[in-house]
Amino acid sequence: MSGMTDIHPDAVLASLLDKGGRSNRRANLAKMHELCRRQHAAGSRDFSLPAIGRLAEAEGILKGRALYNAQSADYRVLIEAWSAYAGPAETKPPKTLASHDYLMRIEDPAIRSIMQAVIVERDKLKAQLNVLKAHTQVTVDRRPLGATVSAAPGTQPVAVLALAAQFTPSEREALQKAVSASYLEERGLKEGSHGEIVNERGRTVFEVGFARAVRKVLGG
Repeated sequence: MSGMTDIHPDAVLASLLDKGGRSNRRANLAKMHELCRRQHAAGSRDFSLPAIGRLAEAEGILKGRALYNAQSADYRVLIEAWSAYAGPAETKPPKTLASHDYLMRIEDPAIRSIMQAVIVERDKLKAQLNVLKAHTQVTVDRRPLGATVSAAPGTQPVAVLALAAQFTPSEREALQKAVSASYLEERGLKEGSHGEIVNERGRTVFEVGFARAVRKVLGG
């Protein structure tokens, strides 16, 4: 809608409600307006139909796919008003830089250094695993003390010492602390149901599986 940035969404809602119609439609328009208001207050600029549709369906306002129907034109006008009012969506940083962004959010330099080493080691092990997967037959000899010997046909056996066995007691304690409920709570964070770490506003700081991965590395 041209010139929408000069019109507050409240005025757009008032105009749509002035058209009259069924009370259910008017109530749902008001609910959609409040949903978009919360989205804007949370700092989001994503007012795409798929994003708002999912939120609207979750709150029982209407089915997300209904926003694409001809009868839902007024809802789309209201959503577009909020989109224009919020401004263009921010460009997301490349995913390759995500781990570095997360590291910078860790205030404790010791823990940040340890986590950086874990990420580097993880990437190296993933690369080694991909090489092994390229072979049709892999033999793994599990040994005590975390030592694993992997061999593929035509290659020399490779002994890999479990990452957890390489930690000093202080490094192990620092990692355990990093995913403890009390440590996260002190910093306004918490662990989600799938191992992700989220902040007070529900935004993901460390991706799904992060806390579980750290515990697996520790052997817990």
